[in-house]
This record gives sequence, C-alpha cells and structure tokens, in this order.
Amino acid sequence: MPSAMTTSCVDPQLVFAWQAAHSIARGSPLPVHDRGGFRVDTHSEKEVKRWVFPRLCDGLRAIAHGITAPRHYLKLCGSDDELRNGLPARWEIQPTNYFMTAAAATLDTQPLPQGYRMELQQAGPVIRASVIAPGGDLAASGCAAETADAFIYDRIETAQDHRRKGLGVAVMIALATARKSLASPQLLVATEDGRNLYAKLGWTVLAPFAAAAIPDI
Repeated sequence: MPSAMTTSCVDPQLVFAWQAAHSIARGSPLPVHDRGGFRVDTHSEKEVKRWVFPRLCDGLRAIAHGITAPRHYLKLCGSDDELRNGLPARWEIQPTNYFMTAAAATLDTQPLPQGYRMELQQAGPVIRASVIAPGGDLAASGCAAETADAFIYDRIETAQDHRRKGLGVAVMIALATARKSLASPQLLVATEDGRNLYAKLGWTVLAPFAAAAIPDI
C-alpha cells in the first residue's frame, strides 16, 4: 500500500523553481512542463533525461511504462512506496533524498579552523564556495544558484578527512552571503545524512524526494 506520507502540500511552482535553479547550477537545460511533471533533457554521461513530479499522477505512470532504456530518472516529491507503486517492476528505487526549505538564513558565522581558507567564485547567477585545507587540498565545497523564484544550494560536500570541523556549515554561510533577494525561498535536496545536518540549522522537510531508474546492465 502507498505510504501515509502524501505530496498534496508541495507547491508545484516551488518544485519547478527548484529544478530551474538546479539546472542553472549544473549547466543543464532548463526544465519544461511534461505530463504533470517537469522534464530536463540532460543528455549527460549519467543521465539522458529526468522528470521531477510534485505528486504521483497518471503522467508519471505513462512515462514509466513507456521507457525501457536505462539512464532515465523519475523523481517524485513523495515516499519510496508511492513511487514504487506507480512503476513497472523494471524500475529500481534509488536512495531516498529530501526536499527541504529554510525560512531564513540565520546561521551564526564561525571562524574556519586554523590554516583553512574560503574561496568564493561567482559566474552570473551561480556561486561556488571552496574551503581549502592547510595542505592545499579541497576540504569542502558547494554551489548555489539564484533566480527570481528561488535560491538553491547544491552539492554541499566535505571530504572524509576534514569532517566534523564545521566546514559544511561554513560553505552554506558563505553561499548565503551572495543571496540578493531575501524574499525568495531557500531550497535544497538533501541525502539522509544531510537532512540531519540541515535540520539542526533550521531547515525543514517539505517532502521525501524519491527517485527511480532502470538499471544499466
């Protein structure tokens, strides 16, 4: 049976705003409306196309039944069970992520550990933050993109040897300083580990973010 968690509270315009900014952050084509969801014709080495759906619908089911090739991804603001119940058996559920938002950037700035330094680069609406370790290695990094409708964070990562030093939070704070409109929502999609970190920083889960693909055998 489908999970008790539903997606009725997720605003489709918010999901579209996130995907549009996410595409900008990653240099992908902008999303287009397609059968109740939003399609990105990625054509990358990993992914041919992706669809993001605010909720389960007949359009998602039709796409899932029509595709037999790998490297196509279906993503849903909903639980793994909801997505699984809308797919043929050939689709494989991927690790669950979480669609999250923050009301405001209220993080307390903390100095970096001794010897670490922050580097910021901006190219149009995309901002990249990098924390460089004393030895010159990349210790942590992330990027953000801002549109008229959203400010999104993406690929916030800390290298294994440099964790538990507050570097991920430092990257988030550095990216937030580039935010021009305080009225636009802050959005991100987090892993399970990331969800716990962002929750401590005041972020809330709007919905689980399930994903599925056909295995590339």
